Amino acid sequence: MVLAAQPVFDAVQAVEKQDERKATRILLTPQGQKLNQQLVRQLSAKERLLIIAGHYEGFDERIRIGLKPMEISIGDYVLSGGESAAIVFVDAVVRLLPGVLGDEESTEDESFSDNLLEYPQYTRPRDFRGMKVPDVLLSGNHAEIENWRKEQALKRTRQRRPDLLDK
Repeated sequence: MVLAAQPVFDAVQAVEKQDERKATRILLTPQGQKLNQQLVRQLSAKERLLIIAGHYEGFDERIRIGLKPMEISIGDYVLSGGESAAIVFVDAVVRLLPGVLGDEESTEDESFSDNLLEYPQYTRPRDFRGMKVPDVLLSGNHAEIENWRKEQALKRTRQRRPDLLDK
């Protein structure tokens, strides 16, 4: 099933009339630019987003031509419908909005923030089945802890996602 142009144009027009703020139109499609943390940050700063998600085969090409949306893909795979992609997209963007996570700094030191994967995390107890929390994390030396975290993030990225280091 291909979504017809007229109903989509009508829906976009109706939604845009509901608010004076200019909407950035987003078309979720496997043919779009791949969603990443940098793009999510840019989009979270936009005043208003209008998401267009399809189902099955996609959209009448005139939707792309006439509405001129930003085309975004959540990955190199195909889904039966855009609903799941829309949920992923919304969650990634909304969590960066002020007040959503409670602590504004929560999003600064996590995977993909600096093209690195996040460092290992630990909780109590100190020793669980012979697996121990690294001593540096228990030292109270914040400078050493920060250095350890940076080293671990770099090591983890090099091992698991070396492609991120090329950026």
